[in-house]
Amino acid sequence: MKFRYGTFSYLPDLTDGEIAAQVKYALDNGWPVSVEYSDDPHPRNIYWEMWGLPMFDLAEPDGVLAQINECRAAYPGHYVRVLAYDAQLGRQSTALSFLVQRPAAEPGFVLERQDGPDRTQRYSVKSYATTGPAGARYAGE
Repeated sequence: MKFRYGTFSYLPDLTDGEIAAQVKYALDNGWPVSVEYSDDPHPRNIYWEMWGLPMFDLAEPDGVLAQINECRAAYPGHYVRVLAYDAQLGRQSTALSFLVQRPAAEPGFVLERQDGPDRTQRYSVKSYATTGPAGARYAGE
């Protein structure tokens, strides 16, 4: 099963041409774009490592694609995503986020149940990948 994260997560993996089209859409809307990577895709891990600085004042997606390819080459076994920020009205919020790379093998998640007093039950999600050390959680690194 593939990890589902961000926009387009239920579609097949995007080609470089499709990625360029989405980056162009973001740039046409005036949204700065950044590239991030992580080896821990837990849904609550919203702070991934930044690859360079956010790219402002671009008109064409070529610069972003170059950064994506550099990040892919440096971290072939990590998740890589593209974020586009909407800074309208003085607020910064994510307008678009999608994966552009995923590891070849995705171990998935386990749902752990904890029984408490008065028959209460709590659940937590844990990635199978976190059993390995940070930076070496996926095969092929």
